[in-house]
Amino acid sequence: MKQKKIPLRMCVITRERCEKKELLRIVRTPDKEVLIDEGGKQNGKGAYLKKDIEVINKARQNKILDKVLEIEVPENIYDEMIKKI
Repeated sequence: MKQKKIPLRMCVITRERCEKKELLRIVRTPDKEVLIDEGGKQNGKGAYLKKDIEVINKARQNKILDKVLEIEVPENIYDEMIKKI
């Protein structure tokens, strides 16, 4: 049998390639709204963060998601990400 391909994505903070299930996807929708995409199918520009509190805090400090998504990410999104871990 053929092995199923495991999709890899890169964390915007650590630059590590990880399986999708080890990452959180943050999306800027076409309506300029920022969401946490749990299903991985949300339409819009996305960025991946490793499911690690230190990585999320570093993203908050550096405002890296603001740069990648080209929009200001609300503070409550970071709090929501920490709860989901």
